[in-house]
Amino acid sequence: MNVVEEVFGVQKAIIGVVHLPPLPGSPRYEGEELEFIAERALRDAKALNEGGVDGVLIENFWDSPYRKKRVSPITVASMTVIAKEVAKEVRIPIGVNVLRNDALAALAIAKAIGGSFIRVNAYVETVVTDQGIVEPCAYEVQMARKAYHANNVKVFADVHVKHGAPLARRPVDVVAEEALKRGLADAVILTGPTTGAPPPLEEVLSVRARLPRASILVGSGCNLENLKDLLAAADAAIVGSYFRGGDLSAPVYVEKVREFMAKVKELRKET
Repeated sequence: MNVVEEVFGVQKAIIGVVHLPPLPGSPRYEGEELEFIAERALRDAKALNEGGVDGVLIENFWDSPYRKKRVSPITVASMTVIAKEVAKEVRIPIGVNVLRNDALAALAIAKAIGGSFIRVNAYVETVVTDQGIVEPCAYEVQMARKAYHANNVKVFADVHVKHGAPLARRPVDVVAEEALKRGLADAVILTGPTTGAPPPLEEVLSVRARLPRASILVGSGCNLENLKDLLAAADAAIVGSYFRGGDLSAPVYVEKVREFMAKVKELRKET
């Protein structure tokens, strides 16, 4: 059993994204009560759950422009409160991503709420981003996981992450192998260059060829047209913008989730 099946209980898992509104302490925050923000998060999480996804990923998407590494304490506190409310209502695995790359905060939140996984954007690569040069954090994450007794919280590590470029461009399959074998990640995530853009299929296939038993996730750009090809090579997909009709400011449309998951269930029968 690979990590995807262990966490989500199915093959070809689909993880829907809850894009949190601007949180206290972020540039776009305009003073909304945390209760109101949590209600919006719950609305999207419930729509994803009702539509049939296998897990949800909570991230502070609208906190941009992001801090390069450590977020403020109010961000951690706010995300913990909101994620705990989601965990009470949604009985599927929950993950946390703290942008831009505060993996220690994500791990702490996930541990506190009973989360199942975290997403880490820069794990074993130094990445040039709009926040500056973001350095990898595999050692810190693994030591914190040990200290928190959080080995049940899986680490999903991006490789050649979107909205960034590796400082030293190396083959994606080589970096994926390092994330798993040297960085001790549990799974790797492959993305396109930006939000909503899929990874090149040849990159997904190259990672699969090099790492036939690895858990591989598609982290952006999955849609009804490319779903079959991408999931033939990958074990799971993280889906955000598609469930909002391409409008990141829109709520999750439960009918789009249902339509997508119906296709996924067809593909599972073929595997």
